[in-house]
Amino acid sequence: MGNPKAFLTVPRKEAGYRPVNDRIHDFGEVEQTLNTRDRQEQASRCMDCGVPFCHWACPLGNKDPEWNDALYHGEWERAYKLLKKTNDFPEFTGRICPALCEKSCVLYLTTGEAVTNRENECAIAERAYQEGYVTIEHPERNGKRVAVIGAGPAGLAAANQLNLKGYEVTVVEKNEAAGGLLRYGIPNFKLNKKVIDRRIRVMMDEGVKFVYDSPVSLDKLAKGDFSDENAILDGFDAYVVSTGTPTARDLNVPGRELKGVHLALELLSQQNRVLAGIEFGKEERVTAKNKRVLVIGGGDTGSDCIGTAHRQGAVSVTQIEIMPKPPVGHNPGTPWPNWPVILKTTSSHEEGCERRWLLNTNQFIGDSKGRVKGVEVEGVIWEPNPEGGRPIMKLDGKKEVIDADIVFLAMGFLKPQLPDFPKNVFVAGDAGSGASLVVRAIASGRKTAEAIDKFFKEK
Repeated sequence: MGNPKAFLTVPRKEAGYRPVNDRIHDFGEVEQTLNTRDRQEQASRCMDCGVPFCHWACPLGNKDPEWNDALYHGEWERAYKLLKKTNDFPEFTGRICPALCEKSCVLYLTTGEAVTNRENECAIAERAYQEGYVTIEHPERNGKRVAVIGAGPAGLAAANQLNLKGYEVTVVEKNEAAGGLLRYGIPNFKLNKKVIDRRIRVMMDEGVKFVYDSPVSLDKLAKGDFSDENAILDGFDAYVVSTGTPTARDLNVPGRELKGVHLALELLSQQNRVLAGIEFGKEERVTAKNKRVLVIGGGDTGSDCIGTAHRQGAVSVTQIEIMPKPPVGHNPGTPWPNWPVILKTTSSHEEGCERRWLLNTNQFIGDSKGRVKGVEVEGVIWEPNPEGGRPIMKLDGKKEVIDADIVFLAMGFLKPQLPDFPKNVFVAGDAGSGASLVVRAIASGRKTAEAIDKFFKEK
């Protein structure tokens, strides 16, 4: 490394967020950027460890020490080329990845101040587009055709890698545009959709074909039936099923049918479509404007609902979680190399939100017009399971009603049940693993492309 002692003298410096009073009035990205000098100085903190745990922890195997060194020396193009070798879409992960690498950084484990790998990654990707380091490749074709079903991060990664290996790739997507949850789940204030469009244009220029508004039947595909809606899949040599986890976990308690009780993606996907120029009728519109909002579920999707509700003009926002409140800063119950389960405060939480833990939802309470007006909750006690495994949940009998005019259920997604496919059909991303991270989906897409390439070379 150019400055092997920088970690001793240079503190961690994050770009931070736009001021709350500014950002809650629009859907622009909330995260700011450091200037070039500060960014290179942050890269200098990487110690080039003998055993780089960051490289080990990253599902993509990103070589953080190598591109951090290039960034520190101002060699932006070399940094991008190193990053591109392992990551198809650093402009995505540089914005929304939870940075498993940083939680494994030796500086994090010893001082609590990891190298700013995620922000560095995003800066490298953006500089690459600005300076023209993102070039169009024209691979030699091998005569094989592959259909990728689903244009989420796993499908896009598989399509990108297969295309670069010489396959003729067509991506078939049920929605009107590519991206999957990147486009229809993650709010624009975390990931501007122009970032996705920019990458799709590169892929199209390199030869990947995209077909939209085309839902297909996986059951028919399993049977080799290419009639009706599956006619578009006829004639391909292999298939990638990367349809994600489309079914959200619901909450079937009394009052679930009341107006104003929504799954999280009903809010998030619609809002993103509105920002894309799609119009919805007054009765269709899911909005938190002038309403008391309750978000059930304490994860990232719940956080996204909070930020969206603020921008829509919510009167108040409350988030409840059935699990205990995690410790702040350090959790002895999840030592490294486990993911540290600690309290996470997002930019959306900072915008204003009452957060409560250990609450179970008993029922939704409605008014005379069939609209939700409150939610009955009850305290939860988690006791150790004598047989091991998940603790046993018990209710403590302490009930209360939380007033709410609109409720969003953000409790995760169900792993899809897929049919048995022929040998030339491969499953990538969340469709096979269940709901996971974008970075893991990209890694799965890359591995699927390798498996398909091996499949044909061994035939």
